[in-house]
Amino acid sequence: MSDLFDAAAMYDEDYLHFFAAPGGATEFPGQGPTVPAAAFSGETAVELAWRLLDLRPNMRVLDLACGHGDLAHRLAARGCRVTGLDSSEVFLDRARADAAAAGVSVEYVAGDMRQIPWTAQFDRVINWSTAFGYFDDPTNHAVLRGIVEALRPGGRLAMDLDNLTSFLASYAPSRVVAARDDGDMLVDRYRLNALTGRLEAERTVLRGGRARRTYFVKRLFGFPELRDWLLTAGFTTVAGHGEDGQPLTADHRRMIVVAGKPAF
Repeated sequence: MSDLFDAAAMYDEDYLHFFAAPGGATEFPGQGPTVPAAAFSGETAVELAWRLLDLRPNMRVLDLACGHGDLAHRLAARGCRVTGLDSSEVFLDRARADAAAAGVSVEYVAGDMRQIPWTAQFDRVINWSTAFGYFDDPTNHAVLRGIVEALRPGGRLAMDLDNLTSFLASYAPSRVVAARDDGDMLVDRYRLNALTGRLEAERTVLRGGRARRTYFVKRLFGFPELRDWLLTAGFTTVAGHGEDGQPLTADHRRMIVVAGKPAF
């Protein structure tokens, strides 16, 4: 259960400054390890999730690692009964404030995806914007088993991750991840570890004339490996799609994996 990096230092107010502030920052294309693809967010993402998961009003939906709540709010606005779970109190404070401002009802819960506190409660689980794969492999496996337990019979999971083939094709050892007009920016340096299948990253945050560094890692998955993990966890159907909803190809930037739990 030991953490591979300090998540609180990674998912903090600086992160919101670049990716959730009004006007936001310019996001640069590439293999942003923890950054949602700029062209695959908002209504584009919720419409795809709605279709691939066959969502309906009044369904109970768990947004696992919900972040600052953008996807959860949009699903709630369409009539789903949404619960968001995240370990970042900074993100949850922002999510609750935004939900109140938007007039939508979402239950936000502080917690750890390694210990999902529900059994057979949800019709659907969504895990979006590369929010899986930040622990050692046994723990990542346990997270998937916890998702199965949280779903009702016949429930479904959708996971949005980097598409490994296009990720590797665009790999660069360093890049500017995001920048604002005032000169604030995020700069990453990467190392691919072939023995662990992880991307190791050192992030430099330049904001308001100060600089700080933080470190994080994430597991990289090809579809066949993740499919097998999901089947081992207890799902019985697994499909792969790209960001357009079509069957996954090497050219898609995103990999949307949809898995189904048995109906009995």
